[in-house]
Amino acid sequence: MRDGLLLLALVGLPFAGALVAGLLPTAARNAAAALAGGVALVALGLVWAAYPTVAAGGVLRAEVAWMPSVGLNLVLRMDGLGWLFAGMVTGIGALVVLYARYYMAAEDPVPRFFAFLLAFMGSMTGVVLSGNLVQLVFFWELTSLLSFLLIGYWHHAAAARDGARMALTVTATGGLALFAGVLVLGHIVGSYDLDVVLAAGDRIRAHPLYLPALVLVLLGALTKSAQFPFHFWLPQAMAAPTPVSAYLHSATLVKAGVFLLVRLWPALGGTDAWSLLVGTAGLVTLLVGAYIAIFQHDLKGLLAYSTISHLGLITLLLGLDSELALVAAVFHIMNHAAFKASLFMAAGIIDHETGTRDIRRLSGLNRSMPFTARLALVAAAAMAGVPLLNGFLSKEMFFAEALSADAPLPGLLNILPFAAMLGSAFSVAYSLRFIHGAFFGPDPVDLPRSPHEPATWMRFPVEILVLTCIMVGVLPAATVGPFLDIAVRSVLGADVPAYSLAVWHGFNLPLLMSVLALAGGVALYLLLQRRLLSGVEGPPLLRRVEARRIFERAMVFLSWRVARGAERLAGTRRLQPQLRLIVAAAFLAGGAAVWLRGFGPGNLPPSPVDPVLALVWAVGAACALGAAWVAKYQRLAALMLVGGAGLVVCVTFVWFSAPDLALTQLTVEVVTTVLLLLGLRWLPKRLPAAGEREQDVLTRTRRARDLAIAIGAGGGLAALSYAVMTRTPPDLLARDFLARAYTEGGGTNAVNVILVDFRGFDTLGEIFVVAAVALTTYALLRRFRPAPDSLGIPEQQRDQGERAAGAAVTGPDDSRPGADWLQVPFTLTRLLFPVMLVVAAFLLLRGHDLPGGGFSAGMVVAIAIILQYMVGGTDWTEERLRFIRPRLWMGAGLLVASGTGLAALAFGRPFMTSYFGYADLPVVGKVPTASALVFDIGVFMLVVGATLLMLVALAHQSVRGHRATPPAPALPEAARAPATAAGEG
Repeated sequence: MRDGLLLLALVGLPFAGALVAGLLPTAARNAAAALAGGVALVALGLVWAAYPTVAAGGVLRAEVAWMPSVGLNLVLRMDGLGWLFAGMVTGIGALVVLYARYYMAAEDPVPRFFAFLLAFMGSMTGVVLSGNLVQLVFFWELTSLLSFLLIGYWHHAAAARDGARMALTVTATGGLALFAGVLVLGHIVGSYDLDVVLAAGDRIRAHPLYLPALVLVLLGALTKSAQFPFHFWLPQAMAAPTPVSAYLHSATLVKAGVFLLVRLWPALGGTDAWSLLVGTAGLVTLLVGAYIAIFQHDLKGLLAYSTISHLGLITLLLGLDSELALVAAVFHIMNHAAFKASLFMAAGIIDHETGTRDIRRLSGLNRSMPFTARLALVAAAAMAGVPLLNGFLSKEMFFAEALSADAPLPGLLNILPFAAMLGSAFSVAYSLRFIHGAFFGPDPVDLPRSPHEPATWMRFPVEILVLTCIMVGVLPAATVGPFLDIAVRSVLGADVPAYSLAVWHGFNLPLLMSVLALAGGVALYLLLQRRLLSGVEGPPLLRRVEARRIFERAMVFLSWRVARGAERLAGTRRLQPQLRLIVAAAFLAGGAAVWLRGFGPGNLPPSPVDPVLALVWAVGAACALGAAWVAKYQRLAALMLVGGAGLVVCVTFVWFSAPDLALTQLTVEVVTTVLLLLGLRWLPKRLPAAGEREQDVLTRTRRARDLAIAIGAGGGLAALSYAVMTRTPPDLLARDFLARAYTEGGGTNAVNVILVDFRGFDTLGEIFVVAAVALTTYALLRRFRPAPDSLGIPEQQRDQGERAAGAAVTGPDDSRPGADWLQVPFTLTRLLFPVMLVVAAFLLLRGHDLPGGGFSAGMVVAIAIILQYMVGGTDWTEERLRFIRPRLWMGAGLLVASGTGLAALAFGRPFMTSYFGYADLPVVGKVPTASALVFDIGVFMLVVGATLLMLVALAHQSVRGHRATPPAPALPEAARAPATAAGEG
């Protein structure tokens, strides 16, 4: 229980902190920073609280039942590897928060920044602690989304928007591939539980679907960790604030890919395909990233490409497919996090204090910023692999593995040691350029700001990280040895090989390779220095072959040519062509099924036709045909006839013993009629001009075509219904629901029990969709009013139409409560209002056993309020509806419905598990109680709020159209385009 609470708090605390930070006012800069720092420190404390268990070889596990029937539970699992990454995420996160407090400008919305940062911290913690693969993918994609927000934080800059969009496109696409790979793994293993998957390595590797699963998983991992050819998005993410870059590049986003490779190494590694794909990608990325980094003029750009190179080194080690190589990979993950975070922070300090990151403009900062220069010098030396620093140790282990690799990499094993030295020499060269270009040479001139040391606390995180680089480099076994050991043992188990973290291993070949790499890097920098100072953009040989340009051209091709072509074929501003496409698709799907399975009547004889029902249907058909006939000239009459057809549908539902459907149809019909009535004012008159016979013939042709399509669609649906209802299925699904409705759901109304119990998860998702639609409608219409000529009719004629439409809703302009012509209906509706509320309460409370429910009750309340405002002639504005507060009703409804499902978790039951029992009340006796009633109340509140919000949005426009109010300000042409399109439709 304690372990479960610890893990849940570790993942949930950053999200809770993000919510609080997002609610803080913009000016609460210090409060937001203190909150974020406190959350990060508490999370780090929770990680350390788990250390004794993890160090002893234990695994902390928390499992919350979610949807156990389909194998989806919320599982948090912390072993040694998860502990190590959680420590890096929270520890470096705390340092980044402190650094960001002094880096962010006063005009920046800092609370929003820390809200995004904390949410990202929680997402990354969820990735490394997930014990279920589907859950891991969820957090994986959440990191992509939140990194998009962080990279695009300065959204006023085009570079930030472009970089964020590119990062999201690449990483989210890789995430979709990962999700597909996870589904394949779950199919192979029969479970998505991480422990089960890791224990089934032999079965996975022997399965025919192993290679597709491997490729899909690697696409997710390689895109996230910016491996070639997906590396181009990472340098574009440098438009983010430097604290974001330091966090994403050191311990979080880009490390998620290599974390996944290490995590799934026991299940997917050990094959030629693994070595070939992972090893080749790592080797190419190591060399390409390091080579390009040398020629970058932006400090952060240089560090970005160096990150790509070091991630390639880690990936290459994992591709060597040996236990010692995995140890070296995990060790370098830790070392890289320390020196890369400190270097990004140092680059941010330079930018913050000088106003530029361009190496060509920087020089001699060692004299004005001596402390920062020394810190950056040590961190860069660690990145270059200088002895007595942490980077040297893991790089020497890399050289040793390159020499002894026996993995089947055809054609690459012979050149692997030389490639390793070449990549290390490149690393020395760009590290020298970072230090020499920024801190040595003459004093800088024409800088935007006068360089000086930053605030002490801004430099403090850099000092901590640089001290870590030194301590690990001097005393590796005493400082980082235990942490590396528990991480490696959690992956390899009892197969951990013997390895040494000693500083000195004698004169050997890896040491010679290190010396040659250092010397070669210095010589290379000296040879290229003149060219680097010339300011030529881009690296030689690769200047024209740039993956970013290829990506941009591919996006332009997809978005402009492919998407626009598909839009021209399938998109239209008119409704009829879209309906034709839908009907055509339905006919193709139905025709394919008939072609494969045949078509004919079933084994049940048809029932005799009831003349009364036939007469009712004839009335409905007449209403439908009449609506189509008069819609050209009298839309109000057509709307009335459509309502008549809807009432016939209600009668049909009652006839076939479906009172719940009839009640829902009746209430929806009323609200829909009002919505259409309010929308009539947007439509232009469709009167044919005199003498335009050709146009009239064309109109008749279109109407005949539409009639044929309508008959075909209706006939096809009738035939399908006939085929279904004349067959006896092998097992009626209704029998199972009817048998379990009362015993398990506590209700005799099986329809309502299905909605709020058996399929309650679906209903919860549907009400969230309804809320989103309502909010979207309100947001689109609250400020929208087309220009007088946007509908293609004169302004005077349009004003007359607006007044007529407004009068249809609220009466003439003098329609005030008490006017003679509205006195009787006004009085009647006032008297009916409490009656309708009582009816709604009656429907709500009886819905679990008899026809009714939250949806029907909510619609009745909405109708009651609609009647009051239609007859009372009151303006439909949210200010006038303050006592109703539609958005408050919506939010409360969502909270009540969601809280009902979450309440089950407190009792150790899966999400949305319902409760049914009898409460023994005094005098009354036993009363049935069901938690589904509370869920239904949430649905009721949401329906009331969403319906009224949409009606407010539409009716407010109608009032603005016919009331004597000042004219709305003219909208720009781009803003009027949607209105014109709507009018033309």
